[in-house]
Amino acid sequence: MSGDRGGEDALVRAIRALTARAGAATGVSVGIGDDCAVLEPRAGAALLATTDLLLEDVHFRRRWAEPADIGWKALAVNLSDIAAMGGRPRWALVALACPEDTTAEEIAAFYEGALALARPHDVAVVGGDTSASPAGWLVNVTLLGESVGAPRLRSTAQPGDTLAVTGALGRSAAGLAVLERETAPAGVKAAQLADVTAAHLRPRPRVEEGAWLGAAGGVTAMMDVSDGVGIDLARLLGESAAGGRIDVERLPVDDATRAVAAALGADPIAWATGGGEDYELLLACEPAAFERLQRGLADRFGTALTAIGEVTAGTSVSWWSRGREVAVARGFEHFAGRPAASGAGA
Repeated sequence: MSGDRGGEDALVRAIRALTARAGAATGVSVGIGDDCAVLEPRAGAALLATTDLLLEDVHFRRRWAEPADIGWKALAVNLSDIAAMGGRPRWALVALACPEDTTAEEIAAFYEGALALARPHDVAVVGGDTSASPAGWLVNVTLLGESVGAPRLRSTAQPGDTLAVTGALGRSAAGLAVLERETAPAGVKAAQLADVTAAHLRPRPRVEEGAWLGAAGGVTAMMDVSDGVGIDLARLLGESAAGGRIDVERLPVDDATRAVAAALGADPIAWATGGGEDYELLLACEPAAFERLQRGLADRFGTALTAIGEVTAGTSVSWWSRGREVAVARGFEHFAGRPAASGAGA
């Protein structure tokens, strides 16, 4: 693609407008603009559909990502989309293109990696395609799931809602920083290095948590954090025609990420807001429901839920630290006129 695209979000808006002009399609409840499309093949049935494309040297590098890692991650990013809708993943179609010299063992390892994540979530790989690629690996997964109750959308947050995020942010970016080095950063424990590199190579999407949150009541909007909370939060609030005020000091950053950042002289908050590929769940909820949701996630899954701000009226999104408004790293956006960083932007 060429020309003045104005970034990935602008491109999505243009495609959305083109499809809208083509007219409404029967059985489409929610189309372009959310984590998944919501389809209604028959009255009372809701099917969730999502797809993601992973490219070598854009989303991963073969220097450190084994074929099994690539297979795992290709499925994980789609599972995260279904989780963000509060749904249950069911069926996957996997398309793989790789260079002519790729061995049968490497392709088998790729599928084993995908199946290692599919099995615990009762996801069946039911088809796909294979092709030779003239330049590196290319993976496309389409995942279908079932809606459990009404899908959680991006467009339904309300002023006054609490903004919250599961788990910790910046772990994948810390892992990428470690993997890009020739040697491990000094002074960081081996367990911490293993934790952050695993977060980058084999992320664990919040499938069970998403389904529970979708059914628990009180969640008004939800999406996953794939490109960085700095840009993904703006997307959620934009779809809801709302603004937000976020307290940077409350962003959850774990000890391993902080240790790697300290060793490399990096800013862990920049990783948390702009690193991307955390695949945590970002949600808006009724203020009275937050503590119940927080306790429920902790008791059932051992997963933290941290309040980071609130939804406001208007459309302004502001980030605050110690009483002052600050700028934060936004996160990855394709077609934004800057080079793609490996590992970013799934």
